[in-house]
Amino acid sequence: MASAFCNNPFRISAHLPQPFSGVAFPYPEQSRLNFCPSSAPGFNIKGDVRRVACLPIVDDDKVPTPLLDTVENPMHLKNLNSMELRQLADEIRSELLFMKSKTKKGYNTSLSAVELAVAIHYVFNSPVDKILWDMEDQAYPHKLLTGRRSIFYNASKPDDLFGYSCHGEYDPFAPGHGCSSISSGLGMAVARDMKGKRDHIVSVISNETTMAGQVYEAMSNAGYLDSNIIVILNDSHHSLPSKLQHAPKASINAVSSTLSKLQSSKIFRKIRELAKVLTKKIGNGMHEWAAKIDEYARGMLGPPGSTLFEELGLYYIGPIDGHKIEDLVCVLQEVASLDSMGPVLIHVITHEDHEVEDNQTSKFSEEQDKVGSMDNDSVSSNSKPPTYSDIFVDSLVEESVKNKDIVVVHSGLGIELPFLPLKDKLQDRFFPVGMAEQHAVTFSAGMACGGLKPFCLIPSAFLQRAYDQVIHDVDRQKIPVRFVITSAGLVGTDGATQCGAFDITFMSCLPNMIVMAPSDEIELARMVKTAVLIDDGPVCFRYPRGAVAVMDPKLHAGEPVEVGKGRILREGNDIALLGFGSMVENCLRAHSLLSKLGIDVTVADARFCKPLDINLVRNLCKNHKFLITVEEGAIGGFGAHVAQFISLDGLLDAGVKWRPITLPDNYIESAPPEDQLSCAGLTGHHIAATALNLLGRTRDALLLMCR
Repeated sequence: MASAFCNNPFRISAHLPQPFSGVAFPYPEQSRLNFCPSSAPGFNIKGDVRRVACLPIVDDDKVPTPLLDTVENPMHLKNLNSMELRQLADEIRSELLFMKSKTKKGYNTSLSAVELAVAIHYVFNSPVDKILWDMEDQAYPHKLLTGRRSIFYNASKPDDLFGYSCHGEYDPFAPGHGCSSISSGLGMAVARDMKGKRDHIVSVISNETTMAGQVYEAMSNAGYLDSNIIVILNDSHHSLPSKLQHAPKASINAVSSTLSKLQSSKIFRKIRELAKVLTKKIGNGMHEWAAKIDEYARGMLGPPGSTLFEELGLYYIGPIDGHKIEDLVCVLQEVASLDSMGPVLIHVITHEDHEVEDNQTSKFSEEQDKVGSMDNDSVSSNSKPPTYSDIFVDSLVEESVKNKDIVVVHSGLGIELPFLPLKDKLQDRFFPVGMAEQHAVTFSAGMACGGLKPFCLIPSAFLQRAYDQVIHDVDRQKIPVRFVITSAGLVGTDGATQCGAFDITFMSCLPNMIVMAPSDEIELARMVKTAVLIDDGPVCFRYPRGAVAVMDPKLHAGEPVEVGKGRILREGNDIALLGFGSMVENCLRAHSLLSKLGIDVTVADARFCKPLDINLVRNLCKNHKFLITVEEGAIGGFGAHVAQFISLDGLLDAGVKWRPITLPDNYIESAPPEDQLSCAGLTGHHIAATALNLLGRTRDALLLMCR
């Protein structure tokens, strides 16, 4: 859900001035609050949260944000009037647009939730009241309002990439890929009730996460338990399939605003509860009739689909204009004022391209739109090097022309830019299902049973959510589903949330699964051909993000890869490097470094984790005293399979020394890819240093790492 939520997600380095001692506030009531404490700037660790002073960022292109500069925590919103709240929302929007101009990240979801975040923090008392965001991408305004603005502008130190906790004082439960906020919020509500507390629980979900089943499971359970929890649906139609994007939205007008305020009012709620009590006392089915009339009336007045939430047991309020702070505050205050009302769903309609009132900010927004369009033009230009996804799309389109049974099922957060041509070329054979990974896997299995050749495209981190379906609906039945695992390995600024660290491990342990990984773009094209030909069981191949070397398109054409067959790229006698997937390239870099030191190195490309090329591994062990396996995956993956074989085959007893290089047993937070690889110890220098240590040349290893 794009997105690095913690540990400097914006990757902007800027010089921050020292905190100013005096602030001229435009309104007298603001001067009563200590907006800028006198403490020195920097990080003060308190629990899991980094507390920083909110300092203005000096930049010639940046729109001034005088009101946002004074906000260090949500308590500073309590003294603001409605006009100031609108000004604050405009300043947050300009801040996000400025961040967007300095980074490659998209903040559209957050831009739609600016007024919503301001209203929530104005009404509720965080961190006493628990605010849970279902998607990290829509929570950046929340971050700006909770004292973490300066973190966005400070580059992380290498040590910060390990062990940082995303949840803390203002984030009681860190979001992952969405769908979790209602479940976690309901758990907190039950714990609150059992402990006799009275704090509010607010879960914010988006229309993206409403495509996943866990949301409805949690709503159903919330309706059954009847615990007090407030669910806010931020409906911006972001990343919905094209047919849903063009569907009519719920209308927002004066009538809907008035009805929403009436639905949330204390008087209306009390009258409704009194009517329930009276109809129950009357008996003779009167209560059931009254409930049907109430449901019918509310269904007629509400937007299409609103009765679904009522059927699940949530009291529906809406739709509300998500960019009118006065309406949001009014409804939220009414809902918060009731001691016992059970689960409530507030439907908020927002727009990602909402226009701001401030002329300066509007001008900046228009400039960013122009820059964005220029960036899109540059993306489509031939000067941009192709990515692995581009090569995959070209190869699959070529195969789909020859084989009309090929279909594609895509799941995840929206459709990535490289896959848009695939969607256009395949048309009715391309099926985007959104954040419904479980459905995507079983849907693909059904297609395979019907005689089609499905390619199931799922990012590595999202495939984790569908593992039970992979086991029982695909692998156990030997159904030929072709899993294309994108974003494998480290993913740069998206950090640990979307890091594809575990797919080698959890896919290669399945009895019937073929697991392969290309070492370059040519191998990827060949593996696409291989996957098309496999019809007797499931197969998966993974590839990382990022660009590949510019290559001759004619090289795409090639023979399929023989299943279970690796290859030797460089031959030597001293030590063997056996790489899997993208790490073969770094093994070649290590070979170049070691060759300069007079060390004769063999470099082999395993291609397959399962079935493992046992003849290749056996020959490497017999012809070398040292073997190093390298993979961009967690412990228990490719290296574990090699270790299993060489131990059972007696090769370890024969004296070969084996060392695995994997991702460390930590979550690596957001950083540029080169920094992440360095922290993980997977660069060519790290591989070469490991080889030197095995050879007893520790001094050379240290000197190599100091270069």
